[in-house]
Amino acid sequence: MPAVSTTLRVLAVSVIASLTVTGCQTLDDAGQALGRADLVNDLAARLDGSLTGTWSADYRLPGGRTASLAQTQEPLRSAYTWPDGKITVTQEAVTRCENAAGRTACTVVPPVTTGGKPSVAAWTEAAKRGQVTPPAVIGLLTEAALDPQAVIAQSDTTVAGHHATCVDVQRSAGDFTACVTTEGVLGSFAGALDGRPTEVALSRYTETVDASAFDPPARAGVVDHRPTTA
Repeated sequence: MPAVSTTLRVLAVSVIASLTVTGCQTLDDAGQALGRADLVNDLAARLDGSLTGTWSADYRLPGGRTASLAQTQEPLRSAYTWPDGKITVTQEAVTRCENAAGRTACTVVPPVTTGGKPSVAAWTEAAKRGQVTPPAVIGLLTEAALDPQAVIAQSDTTVAGHHATCVDVQRSAGDFTACVTTEGVLGSFAGALDGRPTEVALSRYTETVDASAFDPPARAGVVDHRPTTA
């Protein structure tokens, strides 16, 4: 996530610099460009801020499937569950579980550095499986803000009972719509991700987390690959 934040800071500077150097844009052009940068930075700040909170959320995926994310700050941990598996990130270990042929197998490996944002590792795993993630949405918004031909419309709505800011983007590289709640959670997304049409929608959000959310699935086989200590 720090890399994404850096990209957004560069975006804002780039937009302002381009307006200053060329000197050929009108005030309306400048306002539109700066407005795009402000909007991207606002939504990115919301998404980034949510990575340091305690909450859980359920999502609807294409085909009627579901996924969920849970994270806490004390203790620092996160878990992302999708139809075919689960990843749990704690300060003691990373546990990856895969469902195949009616059986669930989990592998436990040493922990990774999370920088106080345990769900970053979970989102990385989700992205490998084609899931829509906040970093992916931030990337698309950044590209749209830099595209002078893109048409970006902002609106407000309610997603799973929570207020959200939405952007509807029309551009040659592919249209998409994304909503981010006031709490900074990805509310919904519909569009192309890595060239494939996909969508996701928040169905439940709560700031309380059940401790069982970080347990391996019931009846799963668990293999621990962490080094033992004498």
